[in-house]
Amino acid sequence: MIIQPTHDQATIRLITAFNDALNARDVDRMMSLMSTDCVFENTYPPPDGTRYVGQAAVRAFWEQFMAESQEARFEIEEIFAHEEHCIMLWRYHWKDQAGTPGHIRGVDVYTVRDDLITKKRSYVKG
Repeated sequence: MIIQPTHDQATIRLITAFNDALNARDVDRMMSLMSTDCVFENTYPPPDGTRYVGQAAVRAFWEQFMAESQEARFEIEEIFAHEEHCIMLWRYHWKDQAGTPGHIRGVDVYTVRDDLITKKRSYVKG
């Protein structure tokens, strides 16, 4: 007997795959997991962050982020999904230009449609 994963489990796998691609610095893979009309709301600048709409704008953000953040890594602290939403608590690790490590914690609220990420809204503590 084959047991099909629940919708919530499939959503968690999708978001985990996106985070894995982010940590691997694989923008092509990241974008393949997002819809053509995707939306990304960044944490910066406060208080509302910048909103990027569509594949081209979101891709441009991630390419610039990768170029500027050579040591970036997002660690999943907790993740759960229900229906079309997924919540991921994360810890973002980096090293500054002097090699000093740092981190900040935050949360992403994802919306998924047709097995693709349509929205990634990011919030940060502090």
